[in-house]
Amino acid sequence: MNNKLIEAINIHKIYPGPLHVLKGIDLTIEAAEVVAVVGPSGAGKSTLLHILGGLDAPGQGRVIFGGQDLYGLSDARRAQARNSDMGFVFQSYHLLPELTALENVILPAMIARDSGKTSAIEFAGLKILDQLGMEARASHRPNQLSGGEQQRVAIARALMNGPKVVFCDEPTGNLDSASGEMVMNTLLGLNESHGAAVVIVTHDEKIAGRTQRTIMMKDGLLEAPLKAAQRRAPNEIEVKGIL
Repeated sequence: MNNKLIEAINIHKIYPGPLHVLKGIDLTIEAAEVVAVVGPSGAGKSTLLHILGGLDAPGQGRVIFGGQDLYGLSDARRAQARNSDMGFVFQSYHLLPELTALENVILPAMIARDSGKTSAIEFAGLKILDQLGMEARASHRPNQLSGGEQQRVAIARALMNGPKVVFCDEPTGNLDSASGEMVMNTLLGLNESHGAAVVIVTHDEKIAGRTQRTIMMKDGLLEAPLKAAQRRAPNEIEVKGIL
């Protein structure tokens, strides 16, 4: 059985300068896999993440997502794939300040819907917030939430359309250790409960050590050998409402 979700083939990225950021990356991400991408600053980690997630086209190479050539799709179809099949969590949260937590969470569903009642979408958003322990904060705006709470809202938003993969770029980078631990528990819990693959760019070795596989990058290349897969025992994750 083929469990490939994402296959990156000979990915190069060159910025003006020229700056050769990625130098021929070959990489496969399996369905429901939790992967960390680590390496020094400037290694190309975030650039790779953005290319895998359809946010930035490679200069050379292909990304096969769910059997489709991601950059062979039209801009509109690729945007649709990002909204329906992918979720994104960033270091700076990227919540819209004028919207409540619930409104931020349901935004992807509001964009994607062809029809349907707003009340049903709101109910689904509240259910996800409840799973993350955030239902009581649904009516609060981002400036009324702590950093850890904002990141959990961002994770809830990433889950809203039932994605196949959630891409996370330094998701704990702006958080204290306790909040970072809570966010990491949440990400691992959503993998267990929702079956979404999770790809995490991180500088934190402790976070990388909790994933199933670690991809090492340096100077735009994958370092060999890769760290062997390390499966987590189910009782290592305890997240309110997720397990």
